Amino acid sequence: MFHVKHLNQNVPRGTFFNGNKKMVNKYDVIVVGAGHAGCEAAAAAANLGSKVLLITMNMQNIAQMSCNPAMGGVAKGQIVREIDAMGGYSGIVSDLSMIQFRMLNKSKGPAMWSPRTQNDRMLFAQTWREYLEKTPNVDFWQDSVNNIIVEGGKACGVITLMGITLKSRSVIITSGTFLNGIIHIGEKQFGGGRIGEKAATGITEQLVNLGFNSDRLKTGTPPRLDGRSIDYTKVTVQDGDDEIIGFSYTNTPKPKEQRNCWITYTNQDVHDILKTGFDRSPMYTGRIEGSGPRYCPSIEDKINRFADKDRHQLFIEPEGWNTVEIYLNGFSTSLPEDVQQKALQLIPGLENVKMFRPGYAIEYDYFPPTQLKHTLETKLIQNLFFAGQINGTTGYEEAACQGLMAGINAHQAVFEKESVILSRADAYIGVLIDDLINKGTDEPYRMFTSRAEYRMILRQDNADIRLTELSNKLGLASDERLNLMTKKQNAHSKVKQAFSEMKLEPEEINKVLTSKNSAELTQRQKVSQLVLRPNITINDLKTVQKVNDVLVDMTDEEILYAETEIKYETYIQKELELVDKMKRLEEQMLPENFEYNKLKSLSIEAREKLTKIKPRTLGQAGRISGVSPSDISVLMVYMGR
Repeated sequence: MFHVKHLNQNVPRGTFFNGNKKMVNKYDVIVVGAGHAGCEAAAAAANLGSKVLLITMNMQNIAQMSCNPAMGGVAKGQIVREIDAMGGYSGIVSDLSMIQFRMLNKSKGPAMWSPRTQNDRMLFAQTWREYLEKTPNVDFWQDSVNNIIVEGGKACGVITLMGITLKSRSVIITSGTFLNGIIHIGEKQFGGGRIGEKAATGITEQLVNLGFNSDRLKTGTPPRLDGRSIDYTKVTVQDGDDEIIGFSYTNTPKPKEQRNCWITYTNQDVHDILKTGFDRSPMYTGRIEGSGPRYCPSIEDKINRFADKDRHQLFIEPEGWNTVEIYLNGFSTSLPEDVQQKALQLIPGLENVKMFRPGYAIEYDYFPPTQLKHTLETKLIQNLFFAGQINGTTGYEEAACQGLMAGINAHQAVFEKESVILSRADAYIGVLIDDLINKGTDEPYRMFTSRAEYRMILRQDNADIRLTELSNKLGLASDERLNLMTKKQNAHSKVKQAFSEMKLEPEEINKVLTSKNSAELTQRQKVSQLVLRPNITINDLKTVQKVNDVLVDMTDEEILYAETEIKYETYIQKELELVDKMKRLEEQMLPENFEYNKLKSLSIEAREKLTKIKPRTLGQAGRISGVSPSDISVLMVYMGR
């Protein structure tokens, strides 16, 4: 099992103040906010050698799962595996706190397979805190930040609500939903960044005064239920997978048992009750100004937008091993609590249900991410980084990967090292950041596999192959991780070589082929050709001793990786050729202060967008919304291509 190094007592630590509330020690990186983005940012920067201060309003709420108690899912699972391959902690913490594991989309091709864990909410947060406390160079401070210290165009510290000045060489803001957050339940509204926690004020106003643009978004969460009041005989059980793969490429222990989830549905009676509260809904009365997540709509949004559907699927998800609290996935709402209660009791299995707390919507400030560089450093203020929902994203996974990259690049910046930027062909992380920087977002951004043009090479099973060597060179991913990745690569090479030479006789394999409804052999055939058959796996061929001999000492994950690479080699090669074409455009750098307005051959929209975003390369320019292929041709001519 991978372990973080124990606290190095030789590292100078601690926060020391003089009588004027001035900090004597100076940090390399201050991280504001200890959600998923903040935790990954602090861990990454500290593990690279920066002295880090993590500031949070409440030390008891580090790494809170504010919404659903789960990690991963479609495309999100790929992101968690990428974070793990880079040496981040989210994958390990998720594995250690999982109560159920499922690999989604197994009926589709491997490019679509996405791991997902149901997690113990309290154990997840506890484990994250333990890992951070064992990470050398991480200090903690419980306070609220309401001012960023900017001197000479650089971020160099923060001032807290208690009036304490904390100096640093860089600042990462990971404020989540706390910036001027307002919680809505029916006609009630009150300030808060999360239910029971106050909002953060001051930062938005200061940044706007510095020249930043801000806007409002909204998200929501379902009611939490008392599991003792649910009739489980009326709902459908949803088991976890028999094989628990998990997220981490390290040997983290997996649970020996899993907890069930369940499925139920709304109905027309539920919808009719919900509609009675629409006149008190903050969404329909105009009290909420921000845009909500398109792909995770509230239940009232669903019945309004999909009026032709007479029911919607709901997932009954336990919040942990030792609690009766239930998260009702699919029932996000901001309707009055009395309407929520009446509607819930018309759902099969929930006739006598009790609520622990109602669902609510939260509206908060964000900063359109076109104001950032690909490093997640702001264009206006040097050494100031944004990560997570402040950039307009939604989801723990999207936040965590931004935190990881911001933490890496903040460290690189203060020690004058080369920035680390993942391309769209390197990782879903690269797709996410590139989308945000080039296209911006006016609704909460969520990752999907459809957003990536190179899905076949950005699979969940090969994130370690893609990223671990890079991270190891940085000093983030351990040598242990690199060795595991190298072993996996070598296993693939061994299998590919052996199977391209080894042939099987019909009598050796026909029984297996018949059992799998695959055509029998009439003559000898290479094993590599048999693996190409859609319904044949390498494990099916292990009944032949010489095949089995090749696979000795290989793990299931190594075998599956080798099989996928062999089966889809042609498709993978085509994508790699497209990547090569893209790289040629990415290598053509654009001057930082290029005066696009002087190129009258460019469209007016292209001139405006290019001037605003200031792309680094021709490739990036081509991905900006509103910049056409003809505009790129004009730039290529101008650049001498």
